[in-house]
Amino acid sequence: MTVLAHRTDTLTRDALAVLQPGFEGTTAPAWVLRRVSEGLTAVGLFGRNIASPDQLAALTAQLRRERDDVLVAIDEEGGDVTRLEVRGGSSFPGNLALGAVDDTDLTRDVARELGRRLAECGVNLNWAPSADVNSNPDNPVIGVRSFGADTQLAARHTAAYVEGLQAAGVAACTKHFPGHGDTNVDSHHALPRIDVDLETLAARELVPFRAAIEAGTLAVMSAHILVPALDPTRPATLSPQILTGLLRKELGYEGLIVTDGMEMNAIAGTYGIERGSVLAIAAGADAICVGGGLADEETVLRLRDALVAAVREGSLPEERLAEAAARVRSLAEWTRRSRAALAAPGAHQEGSAPGIGLAAARRAVTVSGSPAAASPVNAPYVATLAPVANVAVGDETPWGVAGELAALIPGTESGVYPEGSSAADILAAAGNRTVVAVVRDAHRHPWMTEALDALVAVRPQTIVVEMGLPRAAPRGALYIATHGAARVCGKAAAEVIAGV
Repeated sequence: MTVLAHRTDTLTRDALAVLQPGFEGTTAPAWVLRRVSEGLTAVGLFGRNIASPDQLAALTAQLRRERDDVLVAIDEEGGDVTRLEVRGGSSFPGNLALGAVDDTDLTRDVARELGRRLAECGVNLNWAPSADVNSNPDNPVIGVRSFGADTQLAARHTAAYVEGLQAAGVAACTKHFPGHGDTNVDSHHALPRIDVDLETLAARELVPFRAAIEAGTLAVMSAHILVPALDPTRPATLSPQILTGLLRKELGYEGLIVTDGMEMNAIAGTYGIERGSVLAIAAGADAICVGGGLADEETVLRLRDALVAAVREGSLPEERLAEAAARVRSLAEWTRRSRAALAAPGAHQEGSAPGIGLAAARRAVTVSGSPAAASPVNAPYVATLAPVANVAVGDETPWGVAGELAALIPGTESGVYPEGSSAADILAAAGNRTVVAVVRDAHRHPWMTEALDALVAVRPQTIVVEMGLPRAAPRGALYIATHGAARVCGKAAAEVIAGV
């Protein structure tokens, strides 16, 4: 092989190594297997790839027949953002519920059990936890995905989550650096901007990331946000000042830096995914996540070729691409060694804790009002006031309390009410039944609060269940805040209503 051919082959393999693409289907397409054999070191899985634990284990085994150390990444936060249980809802409460309990041992144990289930299925990189401090209650994309608005609480639970997840042999990817909590724009749709000074950033946004680094997080995900105090022109994902200057040099982080999805409009709509990917690697990112919306071989080849071309043209230093690829392979090797160590005879492993998610969800529930004022609850009518789900959560995962309550109280009926629905619509369907009104972030949706006020005025015994951020004033004879919309949160609320 000539020197030029060898260099080309090395560049191509390094360019493939830094990509984390997605694909369609519950088995790996031939093109994915071929690219893995050529140097692709990671893939990202989403709900579309998962039908059952056994199927997922078969899929990851299929990938590992091509490459034993392949990184299989997933966006499994638990709570509202689940891929493992996308069709039925998560067995684990999300971050806000864990923050509401504020027991770091519980958070660590929940993360360990979630990690154990991921590892059983062959998943070894989790794009979680969210370390964002939810300082803006109108944030459309973080909300219950944050441990809370208190900086120190978010920091200690971020660290506990990282420790628990990695104890199960699954690499944590702490996100969204340098902090997505103080935004009112969803980066899936546009470029958010955080206008705070350096002192505020250091005292608030960066604290949980420092805690995650101290806890040994193996990966950090960048945010597609503009922070003028750090870089007035480029979003964090594309900023050398933020990724290299702040994260690497100032915070001393040495692990893998992963971008948020490059097909999100904050990048794709402003820079394009090819140029954005080149700029991200040049800025200090090591891995390009591009699989949520784009899941085809053409995208992989376009990005591979864009990176190779950038090196040849001189806009991306060859050593920077090589360094990024080396970090990806290093993490892949960590996961391989960890998997082998946990499987070794005599290796100590924590026992499984299958009920820990429901136990945590029960502890997270808070109740205002008088249960007696809402009883007896015989064959209630559950009205779910449903906002449009953000892209990160998706609209395919069911939520609410209707199914769980029907299992406890025979004769329960239900209906779903989209934006524009009124109390009159609900009352007409409910008849004389006790109304259980289920909402999600009512404080962000005036139509919900209007409907709730009208319901309570006509039916004082109305029960209100808030499954988002509990910011609106409690309403109804019984007000239940679950701090998340996971399936186990719905079950915990249903148990309160049914008195069990």
